[in-house]
Amino acid sequence: MAAEDGTAEDGAAEDGAAEPGAAEPGMPGNPVTLTDPTMMRALAHQARIAIWSYLGLHGPATATECADIAGLSPSACSYHLRTLARYGFVEEDPDSAADGRERPWRARLLAFNMYEGPDVPPATQLAGRLLTENIRAAAEEVRARYVARHAEYPADWQAASGEVFSVAHVTAEELDRMRAQVLEVMAPYVRLDAASRPAGALPVRITLDLFPWFGPEQAQAAAEGMPEDGR
Repeated sequence: MAAEDGTAEDGAAEDGAAEPGAAEPGMPGNPVTLTDPTMMRALAHQARIAIWSYLGLHGPATATECADIAGLSPSACSYHLRTLARYGFVEEDPDSAADGRERPWRARLLAFNMYEGPDVPPATQLAGRLLTENIRAAAEEVRARYVARHAEYPADWQAASGEVFSVAHVTAEELDRMRAQVLEVMAPYVRLDAASRPAGALPVRITLDLFPWFGPEQAQAAAEGMPEDGR
């Protein structure tokens, strides 16, 4: 699953048919732009984020299977699945049903961008922030669970996992290019199709934060060719 809050990555898709060989709109590598605040709020719910993420990671599942992940009853989970389906995040997948009584669901939209520019209506900005914060909270739960059980993992996973804190001194254009390059490196490893994964591959949560370590007045001064201290 991929959600990007800010400037769209290179090659972000508009709604419509995908080019031959390209990912379908709304899938990793071809994100769509969310502009409907009601749609954003529909996903901005911890149980729905958990269900949506599970379907994206593990493929089609029934409400009963998703209920265990979300900590809900199957009937409550069915309600949340129908809400997600109403806004295009998931859809029923009868082809994967083991029999006529099952109602599996699959993820339909997994990658999207959101914007907070001056032309974005306040209601859309608020909904986007709510969705971003709830997705971030879900990611933090994954991190906290790993930290709590860190010592139980095999040595190779302990060595490869963890956090990186650093800094880059860049222009806005360089930062945009760097983000695109990082996403390009990550893309081959998304592997939502289980058949494309090598033996031993397991899901790893990745959160990429690129925030200015300066105030807006420093950005304005830099644009005007002034030193960082404004003198």
